Amino acid sequence: MTARILVVDDIPANVKLLEARLLAEYFEVLTAEDGFKALAVCAQAQVDLILLDIMMPGMDGFEVCERLKSDPRTAHIPVVMVTALDQPADRVRGLKAGADDFLTKPVNDLQLISRVKSLLRLKTLSDELSMRNETARNFGIDDLLRTGDGRAEEAGHVLLVDGRGNSQERIIRTLKPIAEVVAMSDPQAALFEAAERSFELVIVNANFEDYDPLRLCSQLRSLERTRFLPVLLVTEQGDDDMIVRALDLGVNDYIIRPIDPNELVARCLTQIRRKRYNDRLRASVQQTIELAVTDPLTGLNNRRYLDNHLRILFDRSVARRRPLSVVIADIDRFKLVNDTHGHDAGDEVLREFASRVRSAVRGADLACRYGGEEFVVVMPDTSAEIAAAVAERLRAAVENTPVRLRDGNVSLNITASFGIASSFGAVESPEQLMKQADLALYEAKRAGRNRVVASAA
Repeated sequence: MTARILVVDDIPANVKLLEARLLAEYFEVLTAEDGFKALAVCAQAQVDLILLDIMMPGMDGFEVCERLKSDPRTAHIPVVMVTALDQPADRVRGLKAGADDFLTKPVNDLQLISRVKSLLRLKTLSDELSMRNETARNFGIDDLLRTGDGRAEEAGHVLLVDGRGNSQERIIRTLKPIAEVVAMSDPQAALFEAAERSFELVIVNANFEDYDPLRLCSQLRSLERTRFLPVLLVTEQGDDDMIVRALDLGVNDYIIRPIDPNELVARCLTQIRRKRYNDRLRASVQQTIELAVTDPLTGLNNRRYLDNHLRILFDRSVARRRPLSVVIADIDRFKLVNDTHGHDAGDEVLREFASRVRSAVRGADLACRYGGEEFVVVMPDTSAEIAAAVAERLRAAVENTPVRLRDGNVSLNITASFGIASSFGAVESPEQLMKQADLALYEAKRAGRNRVVASAA
């Protein structure tokens, strides 16, 4: 894993020590001796993670972190505070400032590298999603990374897996102001619960007498439905081996017993908000993909999708030696509709025609708006004769059922022409198949419109 890490500390010896440890793991390291220079570096260079000292002259680490997390350009960079301070109040203050984790000096090498790799994996996911949707900031989702005043926008949904009833009660009571908690004592039943319901965080308490809690953590990461679900591990002071193994498995965060209530709330809020951030990014990416391949007027797939998917269907047809038919439909004299009744009426006709196309084809068929008033239906495992029968049924439905416009009592009588081609024969490419169907459509138009013509080739 390669990444660029910024080390911020006013003591050169501390900087050199962390730099040497990170370089040994093949990370690229940048350094800054105070908060002002750290902000300048982040503004000018790509930084993947920041190791930030708290006690610095001029501007302490808390203020640096707050500034980073309040700037949309740097809010996504994970910040680990490296400090000699080890009081719960200091950790809570740092978490509220937006820090993703703490490391206490002297830094344990295994925890340092494991924590760095864990946070970098999370950032890689967010970066990938952000790259695929550069307009995410316009949806206001960057605010989800900020911890604000410590209150969630709405109650989170948390699954607590804890082997002891009294421990469950304490954690539920602590999280009541920010989350609805479902508590379970059976790890395997909890795994099924996590997969079936929409949780935003799983807390795994490592207090089972006869069960390895890391097994549940591993299973949560291996299941498709829980792969991106944040996991917070509760463990004992000094159990470094379990913490390192947990972080390697993909556990997002950990907290040491005895649990400080404020720290637990702060860490849970951080994970819940990051989950919401990535969920909205994924939803936005999915919406972007759908917009890219869908015609906004008719809801059918567009030409971009057709051009890509037709090649797949054609190659499959050749490999399986099964027919593939293409139908190109064109609304007759559509320009007259626009000229006489306006473009709004033309849009209504296009939407209604698309609806009839959709109702006439099978679920396995691909219906697209090719452009203007042209539509294409790709029909796998379908001979030219069957495709012609479907097209004739659609042609008759269009001719016999006028389109009633929403404004006024106007009904428009429209017709359509259809050209058909099949992959059986001398067709060698999807482009040739489309060309033959287009020539058949031209013949239908030339012969008087409102008819179905199949390619002779």
